[in-house]
Amino acid sequence: MRCNLILFAAAIFLCVPAMAKSKQVSALQASSQIGNQTSARLAHDCSGDFEALREARQVVDGDQRATNAPSVLAAASETVASETVASEIRDASPVAIDLEQDLKFLEQKQTDLSGCILGNYAQELAQDSPAPCFGELAMNFEMRHDGEPEQDIPIGRLPGSNAFFYEAGMTIDADGAPNAYHPDNVGLDDLANAGTPGRWEGLAKDAYGEPYIQGQDDPFPGYYVSETALADRSKAVNDPARYVDASRIPFVVLPGMMARQLGARVGDFAIVFNRRNSKISYAIFGDVGPFDRIGEGSMALAENLGIRSDARNGGARRGIVYLVFPGSGNGSPRTLEEINAEGQRLVQELEPSISPEACVVPRHAHEAEGNQITN
Repeated sequence: MRCNLILFAAAIFLCVPAMAKSKQVSALQASSQIGNQTSARLAHDCSGDFEALREARQVVDGDQRATNAPSVLAAASETVASETVASEIRDASPVAIDLEQDLKFLEQKQTDLSGCILGNYAQELAQDSPAPCFGELAMNFEMRHDGEPEQDIPIGRLPGSNAFFYEAGMTIDADGAPNAYHPDNVGLDDLANAGTPGRWEGLAKDAYGEPYIQGQDDPFPGYYVSETALADRSKAVNDPARYVDASRIPFVVLPGMMARQLGARVGDFAIVFNRRNSKISYAIFGDVGPFDRIGEGSMALAENLGIRSDARNGGARRGIVYLVFPGSGNGSPRTLEEINAEGQRLVQELEPSISPEACVVPRHAHEAEGNQITN
């Protein structure tokens, strides 16, 4: 396989310069970080573009601080001790601020840097008429907390593909693990995350809504049987082996409504990328989560990505990229080997539809070790 998956993941950021204005600065920072990791391998010197991007970002940061100056002035004026500071702010010469224009300039510097980095690899691909690589905005997902809007997460779609991607944090899911939940709350995860009596959501239940408890012949006697949306329908509902074990299988969790709107169903495959350490893992869409939250993965996925995998206290706040391939699965659980093989196949199939100008990747790839791919 000719893909280097690190740059493949980087290309996702470089392809979407204007999915959402609120994301412009963070996307540019991501490009700079990726470029810094890659610059030592470049055939052409991109240091000038790095410096121009850095300066442009400083200008935007200054614009944003200046825009907030009135609130600073008001706060400073509230006390006599701060009167001198307030006076200095009032007397300062006004500076023309055009945040919109500076953001456009910053975007252009990102484009220049992207072209320099990825241009080093453009000659490695033999594509006669490459199509432009600009991800389109598929939807904005509204994150909510306690019923109140928290932030919008832009969901992008790759060109020439129904694959979609987004960047978020990662909360840790233990569902499906046979020792996930216990009546005395000594399982891998807090029992509150499985619901409440009469409204259990993470536990397998009988016809009366009562959760099953594992017997002596099960892996963890006395523990609840924890369920996942992806399940082996050939096994009994009270069989822990029916469900996808979060401690062993790397899987992503998606809100049901969002998944349906984008054409994904449980059993489809995904690739997940940790921007902080450049680790990548293949995964499967294994469970359905809350309608108003996005950014969740299994314990095994977190381990592959170098994220603390404790379901009670682990996770990552930001910097995790999820790439999902709707229609790629068969609705059934898969082994680690199958997840790896299908993930590699999907990346290979996707390559020809990606433009060298924005999504070119080198010819060599690292084989998956276990289910974790590292640069």
